[in-house]
Amino acid sequence: MSRGELERLYMIPLRDAYEASKTRRAKKAIRIIKEFARRHMKGENVKISEGVNKAVWNRGAEKPPRRITVLIRKDEDGTIHVMLPTEAKSEAK
Repeated sequence: MSRGELERLYMIPLRDAYEASKTRRAKKAIRIIKEFARRHMKGENVKISEGVNKAVWNRGAEKPPRRITVLIRKDEDGTIHVMLPTEAKSEAK
């Protein structure tokens, strides 16, 4: 990790996604993850990895997970990457 990068591990609560109608819960969960990343890493451009997307949509649109643990990394150019901790380990190898 270089000096310009910032990397943190977060557990994001997704219980607010269950306030949406059944068919829109997973989409709302993705929106919650993006807003959380923007708020905590102070940036605008958020990219969610394929692994996080699959973890949210794994049980379908109606039953996203109640919480998800993610690794959030901010690059030197201000781009925020949201990924699973296991994806980050495989990326480092």
